[in-house]
Amino acid sequence: MAKQYDVLFRLLLLGDSGVGKTCMLRRFAEGEFDPSHISTIGVDFKMKTVQIDGLRVRVQIWDTAGQERYQTITKQYYRRAQGIVFVYDITDLPSFKHIAKWAGDVDEFAPEDVQTILVGNKADEELRRQVTTDQGKKLAETYGMEFFEASASTSTNISESFIRVTELVLQAQKRDMDNLFGSLDNNLDQAALQEEKSSQDNDAQRTCAC
Repeated sequence: MAKQYDVLFRLLLLGDSGVGKTCMLRRFAEGEFDPSHISTIGVDFKMKTVQIDGLRVRVQIWDTAGQERYQTITKQYYRRAQGIVFVYDITDLPSFKHIAKWAGDVDEFAPEDVQTILVGNKADEELRRQVTTDQGKKLAETYGMEFFEASASTSTNISESFIRVTELVLQAQKRDMDNLFGSLDNNLDQAALQEEKSSQDNDAQRTCAC
């Protein structure tokens, strides 16, 4: 049976409990929104296949629990992540301030080349906003991340956020492959030059022996 995708990437959702990570994931993967909040226990995941640059990309998105008691479990998943979506709630200032803690964990436990973006969720709740758009942009700039404000409720920027982090992962993978092939080409060139030099040295020795 033929594979239903060309490449597989692992993404991780990180942020405090209650910021809407599960709602974002369900909106993206299933097109559904459930406003009732049930905290994720440990780790859950969903899959979705998207088309990027002519490739069928299967994204495996891990939804992590934000509560402190589960973080020993969730940190085990950092090492396998290729892309990370940091999420805070624009109506909850502490969740925004805690992004620094989540980013610190990623620096410690995730691969060095992991791709990251920052998402301020619940952008539809403007009247309850505690974090300005400029604050979100500045924080993202501090960490060198792209920034989105999104709403799982209205679906605003949900697909755009997940697609963008997937694009960043794909671009990073292509750079790695280009570097690998470039390194292989250099090694082959050096080997060819060495072989040519050895051949010339052997010819010179035979000439001298005559």
